[in-house]
Amino acid sequence: MRPSAVFALFTLLPLTGCAMVPPQPISNPAFIPANDQAAIWENAVDMLHVYQFPVERENRLDGIIESDYKVGAGLLEPWHRDAITYGDRLQGSLQSIRRRARITMIPAQGGYLVEVEVLKEQEDSRPRVLRSALSATFASSRPLQRDLDVVVGPSSPTGWQLLGRDAHLEQSMLSRLLSGGP
Repeated sequence: MRPSAVFALFTLLPLTGCAMVPPQPISNPAFIPANDQAAIWENAVDMLHVYQFPVERENRLDGIIESDYKVGAGLLEPWHRDAITYGDRLQGSLQSIRRRARITMIPAQGGYLVEVEVLKEQEDSRPRVLRSALSATFASSRPLQRDLDVVVGPSSPTGWQLLGRDAHLEQSMLSRLLSGGP
């Protein structure tokens, strides 16, 4: 095969195999008519597994399902369904991306309001400020300060920048939930 044909195959392949965004936007939260919360709950957990999100926490009393972080898919990973658009796949190929999903179910008259929230983060590759042993010593020219609440720099540097919500993935997940299948 020619190199240009191989490149075209791998760049167009994600467009054919991934879940597409529904044509009409779905309101988020969406109303799902049902009497049984367990059926909607299991459907939501199965849907997270379809998108390969590992479930981190489930709380049926609060109606919350949270996933752990999932690394974003790139162009050469058409089997991962978390990158819906070509732009998302290209971004996942050029930069480290991760997503985390949260599904909230609120009882309503005749069913449940189901909200899907997917947060998208990008790896922060800026260099970190490292503290040396000299910065932790006391200067003899000034008096000792006993302020124990001083925090210098970020308390827990995560190394990730929040990009916001992934609306395309939220719409695709809501579409699956409304269709009744995972």
